[in-house]
Amino acid sequence: MKGKILIIDDEKNILAVLSEILEEDGHSVRTAENGEKGIKILRESLEEIELVLLDIKLPDWNGIDLLKLIKNEKPKTEVIMISGHGTVSMAVQATKLGAYDFIEKPLSIEKVRIAIAHALEKLKLENEKSEWAKLGIGEYEILGESRAIKEIKEAILRCGPTESKVLISGETGTGKELVATAIHHQSKRRDNPFIKVNCAAIPESLIESELFGHEKGAFTGAAKRKLGKFELADNGTIFLDEIGDMELACQAKVLRILETGDFERVGGVSTVKVDVRAIAATNKDLLKEIEVGKFREDLYYRLNVVPIYIPPLRERQVDIPILIRHFMGKFCRERGFTPRALDDRAMELLTRYDYPGNIRELRNLVERMTIMIPERIIKEEDIAPIIGTKRGGKSDIFSDSLTLSEAQRILLKKYVETQLERHNYNIAETSKALGIERPNLYRKMRELGIKK
Repeated sequence: MKGKILIIDDEKNILAVLSEILEEDGHSVRTAENGEKGIKILRESLEEIELVLLDIKLPDWNGIDLLKLIKNEKPKTEVIMISGHGTVSMAVQATKLGAYDFIEKPLSIEKVRIAIAHALEKLKLENEKSEWAKLGIGEYEILGESRAIKEIKEAILRCGPTESKVLISGETGTGKELVATAIHHQSKRRDNPFIKVNCAAIPESLIESELFGHEKGAFTGAAKRKLGKFELADNGTIFLDEIGDMELACQAKVLRILETGDFERVGGVSTVKVDVRAIAATNKDLLKEIEVGKFREDLYYRLNVVPIYIPPLRERQVDIPILIRHFMGKFCRERGFTPRALDDRAMELLTRYDYPGNIRELRNLVERMTIMIPERIIKEEDIAPIIGTKRGGKSDIFSDSLTLSEAQRILLKKYVETQLERHNYNIAETSKALGIERPNLYRKMRELGIKK
């Protein structure tokens, strides 16, 4: 994620080196050698500064006092403190005042990059939460920057306020219930019931009673009247999860409710009328189920007014780092752990994994890493044993889900590393062998995450 960054430091070499590296990473960077100039840039910049790298010792300002001013005037701007004279108490004080992180000099470029990436990601998530909250969705935000996720968010915003039925499809663990919940919270029915039904988890003998209710004495054990899920969802939304597993006889009754709003409880003779919006989800190909006679065609077209498809994680790898950081931050906060981060190689390994269980599997994996790996910076060798033999993992460097550009990057990285090893990491000799200038080789190494 790229951001608008201001570096405030009185050491000119730090300003020069950091600004060059961060600009090469794609960030928009401005610099200030003292506090007054930094304040002026913050107040007068046409584009809002998203992140400040702030030295704690400046010629005209105390960094802690400047941090207070920044958080007071620009509360949404993230601040990372940097210092060659830092203490634990100073770091704790800065964190309490709102600093995102505290990095000691001499600066590690890797740590700076990781801190910046996480701070900008936090800012992005908070902005997204704010936008979703305005729309009445709150905690049900859907994370990701892939085209598919952006299209899903747009579909939620468009269909949510309508009364249209929605059919959500996708593999198990992709977040179909989350999408359904977001649609309900975007609708005019948001203050009314949202009733969830897992059609695959209810035995065939009980599904009609669960959905439509029953009268006292309707069958052995029916000691009193029971209201079904459709009746409980009156004036609200019913979410029929895994509807592809519903028996045909029950499908016919669901179709009638969707068409007329009428039904009878099991064992009853009087007609009950409800006003319910239906959202359904499935991990099956319903058109194939129709072909083999396991799903009603008329019910399919009644439900499939607004289709939403959620692709598996292996088809949207750009979202994986975002989800990993989100879950890792969540688990660390919940357990009171020191914040964790993954280095580039570790993140690349997790990004290339297939995740046959999708987001549910990724979430469990991150929770396990958070518990089992105490290091603040998690490395490739720390997590390789965890996913190395997991089903769906790929030992080959190329997975079926890689794009052409991703495959080219892997090949290029491997080739550059091979040339560096061949010349004992002598930059002059390696750049000559590759036919490029030394600054370009350094730049390429940074882009590919290759360390000397």
